[in-house]
Amino acid sequence: MTSQLPGPTGISRPAGAGAPPGHTFEMRFTSTPRGARLARRMASHRLNTWGVPYGTAPHEEIVLMVGELTANAVRYGHVPGRDFHLRLHALASSRTVRIEVTDTRTERVPPDPSALRPPGAEDSGGRGLLLVAALATRWGGYPRSGGPGKTVWAEWAFGTPA
Repeated sequence: MTSQLPGPTGISRPAGAGAPPGHTFEMRFTSTPRGARLARRMASHRLNTWGVPYGTAPHEEIVLMVGELTANAVRYGHVPGRDFHLRLHALASSRTVRIEVTDTRTERVPPDPSALRPPGAEDSGGRGLLLVAALATRWGGYPRSGGPGKTVWAEWAFGTPA
């Protein structure tokens, strides 16, 4: 079951207006591939309504990071019967969009950003966080407050090369 947590709404800015004003979107999703796909689509729609238009580089890069982090929450953070939580926050003051994905699995944590290594040619995974690291202005993770699990986050700053 998904449920939307309250968050402020605002007026979208015209296309090409730069970073959106401060907005927040939060929602829990089932820890399934379908939940990850829905999270990515809802984030994409939300960014567009906040003034980060479909088809622009910022929109596509942020949505790609949401997709990778939510897919990792399903693949590596899945606990039967538990959801993952997505928080997307546009910080007007720093012209940054922050993505936070929280799951309830404590023992599977992402590597330190400085310890990321490319996977071997035969490896079937291990590329998602490399994409996040390449696109994000900065990223990391921390233990979940108030319970088991972790939050993996990434930030994309407007006007800063990724």
